Amino acid sequence: MNILEQILDVKRKDMEDMDAIAGTIQPFNTLSLKDSLSSSGISVIAEIKMKSPSEGDIFPNADPMQIAKDYESAGASAISVLTDEQFFGGHINILKSVKDVVSIPVLRKDFIINSQQIMESGAANADAFLLIAEAITDQNISELINFGKELNLEALVEIHSEENAEIVAEISPDIVGVNCRNLKTMITDISYFDKMVKQLPVNSIKVAESGIKKGDELKYVSDLGYDAVLVGTSLMRTKYPGKALECLLEGVV
Repeated sequence: MNILEQILDVKRKDMEDMDAIAGTIQPFNTLSLKDSLSSSGISVIAEIKMKSPSEGDIFPNADPMQIAKDYESAGASAISVLTDEQFFGGHINILKSVKDVVSIPVLRKDFIINSQQIMESGAANADAFLLIAEAITDQNISELINFGKELNLEALVEIHSEENAEIVAEISPDIVGVNCRNLKTMITDISYFDKMVKQLPVNSIKVAESGIKKGDELKYVSDLGYDAVLVGTSLMRTKYPGKALECLLEGVV
């Protein structure tokens, strides 16, 4: 059982205790992640993440609101907040507090497997949410994307495998991400971005996720045709993530 399967087992049990959606669905007032990532040059989704299964503790006593403000000042186009508590040290309330102090879109990064979690994301003032193709069926991907649209929440659909790249290409979501982390070994390989880019939908915003640590790597994925990167661990590990983002962007954007 790989780490994703372990996390999903826990998440499914958590969902059993979650209240079902009731009443009329009302759209939320949100910002567009797609528009924010559509500017010229490479855009950055800067992530707030306290720990991870692959890295252990990264920045356990971080101040999420200060980091969010620093990210925005440094030039982030959007902010990703890990809200999974058990494996990543996050919480949905962290997302709420971050959204209160920035004026750029905020992405909820979690293991979304049902519509209740999307409703919860909107109620916490998220603008967008992550869907991991390896965690759900292709039919559910489409259903959850469409449910999010009803609420004015956009989906970033993440893929790890070539098999799921074919499925996602047929769905053609507005925003698609390639994660270069191998789910079995947890090792990142940024050459995977080159392998996958030609399999992505032509009209989708393309996001390179994981493994980006230096400015030349940022330029590398930009030259491949990606519109944005999602960067977290390498920034948070420095304990000065805003400054680290400034350094990453120097000479690239």
